[in-house]
Amino acid sequence: MNQPINIEQKRFEIKKPWSPIDVAKLNNQVVRLALFEGESLFHKHEKEDELFYVVKGSFILQRKGFPDILLNEGDMFVVEKGIVHRPVSPMKSYVLMFEPQSLKSKGD
Repeated sequence: MNQPINIEQKRFEIKKPWSPIDVAKLNNQVVRLALFEGESLFHKHEKEDELFYVVKGSFILQRKGFPDILLNEGDMFVVEKGIVHRPVSPMKSYVLMFEPQSLKSKGD
C-alpha cells in the first residue's frame, strides 16, 4: 500500500550532490530527487525528455545553442531529448526530476 512521501524528509537521504534518489515510480516513469551543488557535466539524452522542478534553492540550466535559464523555487522546465545541457548551482538546491525509469540521470 502506498504511503505519503514527504519530500522535505527525503532530502536527508541524499548523500552527495548529483546523486539522485528515487522517490516514486509510476507508469514506467520515476520521480527522482537530487541535490544540485556546483557544476554538472554537459550531457544529453537521445530518447527521453527530462523535467526539472525546483523544490528548494535555484539553479541555472545551460543548454548548448540556447540561452541559459534561471530556475527558482517552484519553477519547472522540460529539456527535450537530444538537447545538450547541464545544471549549474552555486548554492545547495534540491530538484525533482521526472523521467523514464530507463533514463540515466547523469546523461550519456
